[in-house]
Formats: sequence, structure tokens, C-alpha cells
Amino acid sequence: MLEIEMKVGPKGQVVIPQAFRKALKIFPRSEVIFKIEGDKLILEKPRGDTIKIFSKIAKSAPLFTRRIHPHEAHEEELEERLG
Repeated sequence: MLEIEMKVGPKGQVVIPQAFRKALKIFPRSEVIFKIEGDKLILEKPRGDTIKIFSKIAKSAPLFTRRIHPHEAHEEELEERLG
């Protein structure tokens, strides 16, 4: 188990040590969860939010991919498979 002692700054802030950030793949703007269990403060990475992930993909995709109607694409795929 890795353990590092840090000091709390005047504004109540603590820097997450680089070894922990790398291990948990925490980058600037990453979200984290704080929990209290007994006398322990636990920091976790949230599980991937599927809706957020797909929303980011959709927003970054080229415009032409957003214009495809899902039913039409499905029908085209069926026609190709069934002949």
C-alpha cells in the first residue's frame, strides 16, 4: 500500500500526489468523489457515466454522422445482410 503525508493549505486544499493521479488516471478537470467512512476520508474516481460519454462523442463527431436516421441505417444494414 502506498502512503504519502501531505499538508492542508490555508484554503483547506490538498494536492493529490502525482503517483496517485497516475494510478487512478486523474487529470485536470477529472471528477472525483469524496466519502467519509468512520475516521477516513476516501477519494474515488466515479464510474464512467455512459450518457456523458456518448454525449461527448456525439458533440465531437462530424455533422454528417449526426444526420443519419437510426431506422434508415438499420434498414440498410438488413437489406445488405438479407439481400
